[in-house]
Amino acid sequence: MRKRSKRYSSDEKKVVREVLSLADAVKKVKAFGSTKFDQTIECVMHLGIDPKQADQMIRGAISLPNGIGKARKVIAFCEDSEAEAAKAAGAIEAGCDELIEKVSKGWMDFDVAIAAPKVMGKAGKLGRILGPQGKMPSPKNGTVTPNVIDAVKEFAAGKVEFRNDSGGNIHGVVGKLSFEADKLQENAQAFINHIAKMRPQALKGVYVKNICLTATMSPSVLVDVSVAS
Repeated sequence: MRKRSKRYSSDEKKVVREVLSLADAVKKVKAFGSTKFDQTIECVMHLGIDPKQADQMIRGAISLPNGIGKARKVIAFCEDSEAEAAKAAGAIEAGCDELIEKVSKGWMDFDVAIAAPKVMGKAGKLGRILGPQGKMPSPKNGTVTPNVIDAVKEFAAGKVEFRNDSGGNIHGVVGKLSFEADKLQENAQAFINHIAKMRPQALKGVYVKNICLTATMSPSVLVDVSVAS
């Protein structure tokens, strides 16, 4: 059994398993003990989807109103003529054949890969490498797009990708613990609203079952699901 730190155990005692409004949940998370680093805040939603059904998968990306407090390392698979513009927009690497070759040899020091449709025929061979890492470009989350420059700008600024796991849960970063409470609340509400609008047509029954907020090294706090209505 994993041993919890004294700080975590102390914070856990403060958590009454009651369902809070989003505003109160944000206040509760921010009131937990501090750490030596600025913790990341996540919003986790447990959905009533069947993850095994392709028509009930939830996947995409969203730009939050207040960012997530972290610049992301973005690369762009594009025609060489667009490489300099992509780098100027925020990509740490850009291009086609040379970049594909670099990644195929094991270079993975980036968070997001953007690709132009014209080069996906070549970049597609990286699926076995990038797929397991969750970094393979896909039209579903906006990382395969003819507007490579705009996509680079958005993801470098912190555009949030999400995808349901095998348990029907969606995890989304909504900011840092140092954010002001109203900005965290605004980001979390934007994320929740976005997921709520993605209810699959094939789904029967309850869509949003549970919502919680959690920090990197702190207990989770339950949020009233009516915030998603």
